[in-house]
Amino acid sequence: MNQGAPGQVDETDVSLARKDQALGDILTRLGSVIVAFSGGSDSAYLACAATRALGGQALCVTAESASYPRHHRAAALRLVAARGLRHEFITTLEMDRPEYRANPANRCYYCKQELYGQLTRIARERGIAAIVDGNNADDRGDYRPGRDAAREAGVRSPLDEAGLTKAEIRELSRRAGLPTWNEPASACLSSRIPYNVEVTEEKLRAIEQAEALLRDLGFRLCRVRHHGDTARLEIDAADMPRAIDPATRTAIVSGLRALGFRYVALDLQGYRTGSLNEGLTLRPV
Repeated sequence: MNQGAPGQVDETDVSLARKDQALGDILTRLGSVIVAFSGGSDSAYLACAATRALGGQALCVTAESASYPRHHRAAALRLVAARGLRHEFITTLEMDRPEYRANPANRCYYCKQELYGQLTRIARERGIAAIVDGNNADDRGDYRPGRDAAREAGVRSPLDEAGLTKAEIRELSRRAGLPTWNEPASACLSSRIPYNVEVTEEKLRAIEQAEALLRDLGFRLCRVRHHGDTARLEIDAADMPRAIDPATRTAIVSGLRALGFRYVALDLQGYRTGSLNEGLTLRPV
């Protein structure tokens, strides 16, 4: 954040501190919470803030399924160990639901309905007052059908309620020394499959392994979109010259063909989140 002149109060810092205090106050008033903790930057900061405000009355729960990347699991466990979070894993069964596997435009609704159904049961059994998620103020105008499931389950979004944006959460995380402060945006693996094309565990494994290969080659910002026998690669624009370097290109193509892809395409628009939404007429949720 910007630094003011010596002796001058930085209004940006004041605003940030005020919002962070509001976040703590919201969590304190709730009394006890389950944090839907994916390991991404937003839920990571919320998990730490809830633990700071509520101690052992904050339970961080991570949902595991075929669509949850293993490197997110590893990141979540690192933060749990580093910050002493009270934490549990649960297994969600969205892949057992035909409406989820059919992959409609509101696929996320069925995933979140499964998640919040399980978290609601845990909260009821253990007498926990509220379920909270990592949605922030920037998410208000985005297409997020999972928000319908959150509203139905009475899930609270304290980061959003405190008015914290993605950039502000990253800055607070940086100041707190959280390793997640500059993590790329995360999303479930099913988001790499075009809508109305069936989600299968085989496709999810291929996507996960393909993205792991790209990360091992040094591509930090990347997505592998699954278009049948074609892998469409989205990488940061600055990395494109390296991607077409002969040695790197050969490693990418051979690696992805070994995973079952026949063709490997580089998307010249580069890395971006939600590119499969581009063909939809969307209603912000």
